[in-house]
Amino acid sequence: MKYDEIFARSFSRQDQRRFGYGALVACFIVTCCLCTVFKPYLGPLPVSNLRLTLVDGLKLVMISERATKPLESYVEIEETKQICNTSKQRSDTCEMKGDVRIQGNSSTIFVLSSHGKNASWTIKPYARKGDISAMERVTNFTIKVIQEKVETMPTCTKTHNVPVIVFSVGGYAGNNFHAFTDVIIPLYETSREFNREVKFLVANKRSGWTRKFQEVLDKLSRYEIIDIDEGNEVHCFPSMIVGLKKDEVKELYTNSVKDFTRFLRSSYSLERSTAIKLRNDSAKKPRLLIVSRKKTRTFTNVKDVVHAAQEIGFEVVEAEMNANLTQVSRLVNSCDVMMGVHGAGITNMVFLPENGVLIQVVPIGNMDWIANTYFGVPSAAMGLKYLEYKIHEMESTLIEKYSLNHQVFTDPISIQKKG
Repeated sequence: MKYDEIFARSFSRQDQRRFGYGALVACFIVTCCLCTVFKPYLGPLPVSNLRLTLVDGLKLVMISERATKPLESYVEIEETKQICNTSKQRSDTCEMKGDVRIQGNSSTIFVLSSHGKNASWTIKPYARKGDISAMERVTNFTIKVIQEKVETMPTCTKTHNVPVIVFSVGGYAGNNFHAFTDVIIPLYETSREFNREVKFLVANKRSGWTRKFQEVLDKLSRYEIIDIDEGNEVHCFPSMIVGLKKDEVKELYTNSVKDFTRFLRSSYSLERSTAIKLRNDSAKKPRLLIVSRKKTRTFTNVKDVVHAAQEIGFEVVEAEMNANLTQVSRLVNSCDVMMGVHGAGITNMVFLPENGVLIQVVPIGNMDWIANTYFGVPSAAMGLKYLEYKIHEMESTLIEKYSLNHQVFTDPISIQKKG
């Protein structure tokens, strides 16, 4: 039997009518109860508000807030105890996310905050902070965290949608060794996580410097460099790192030096990754590059050195290093051995193929520590063999001017202190 037939036989017409009215009333009561219980939730859809918190480096946190009416989205930066890391021996860095603005040649950076007190830091974005002489040549940036409304911030004249790294090429960056150890390697360490989606904002910019390292800079960023010293534009960024990361006091050092030298070979399209392997039946000669100098610390018998090297089986190239790194990198990479007197020129060992050899000639003047620190230790980390030749007093032209008991020989440190 169908359900309707059973229902009809169980109740009279009058009972059925009463049952229907009762069900209608019950439904109405249930509906009212539901409206009462869920009334607080029956409004416009909740609005998610974006908030930034400045805890250990301005990490981004999403917070959902519910409202009875639509709210405009906003960005907040909360107070932090420390957005700048000044604990490292070689460099200070500050990292910010949110509404970050930098005002041109005023060297002032503004970070919006709606919580806590106003705060400020000063930082020189160059990775040799213990060297007073170097840091005197570096622009000092002021970072201001302000809690007032966004209207108190300088108005953006240029808005960028990618992060930015602020650094200086002042200090000693005009010297090839310091350009690599103080700027290029720390910049590589700081920027490689962005996979070229980052802009570089440079202080104390020198056109010759950027031209010299253009291939490296292009490999780290797909954007044109911004010279912050020119003009008074207000640049606005979603995040900013001020300063370059350098955790170690070691020179020409990064967490993976071999990765860096491979990066350089890729930047300059260098062909050789490993040096020649000599065999008894091989007709190919290893190439020796003698780095010559014209002004100071020069070889007085370079022709004799070339002849001696040729006699023992080397193909010899003598060249002075210059600012054309495309040319220099290819020359150095084509050689298996590089020899030169201590100086910025042999920094170009970074282009030698792995298993190559660096021979450093160390001048008189108590230079052992600096020679080993600047080139000996780093060359080993690059996968190079390192040899050292120390000049004897009788091999130096100083013997033509001074006697062996002169302080030039007996106490060279006192001479160095005089400049």
